[in-house]
Amino acid sequence: MKSSQQSSQLNKENSHHFKEFSLSKKGLEIVQKEMTRYETKLSCVIPCLWQIQKEKGWISKSAVSWLSQITQIPESHIFEVLMFYTMFNKQPVGKYHIQVCTNVSCALKGSRELVDELCKNLKVKENEKSVCGTWTVSRVECLGACDEAPVIQLNDEYLGKIKKEDMLSFLKSKAE
Repeated sequence: MKSSQQSSQLNKENSHHFKEFSLSKKGLEIVQKEMTRYETKLSCVIPCLWQIQKEKGWISKSAVSWLSQITQIPESHIFEVLMFYTMFNKQPVGKYHIQVCTNVSCALKGSRELVDELCKNLKVKENEKSVCGTWTVSRVECLGACDEAPVIQLNDEYLGKIKKEDMLSFLKSKAE
């Protein structure tokens, strides 16, 4: 069977089990490719979860069940990986997910206060999605750029030496 036929067949076979979850045709093809890329299938979990998050914005329980069914990897193993890595969103996030490093170097440069200021100005509670669906602000451990403190990660982009005033005007320009 050709890859697109396999994708279609997998979606049909599993649609009754996973009505609330599916990936796009391209997303499914990427997952299938990752499953063959490594010596052991267990190694495909991180890139497959990453693809799900890239497409859906977060990893739901139904996504884990779906991935388990597709890969034949136990859900418990997939959940272990999901819960270990902070890079995976375990709940829905806004269009812009602002992750603020609050480890020592960044904290000394005001990152903890920055979180409070961002939440206040963007009218969002920490780790929740704003009412408009645009923002989520989260505290995270080290982003690995201590020389650029304070550092934030805005979706997939790292921004360093952040000043509160500049950050707020930058974010408001993103929302327009």
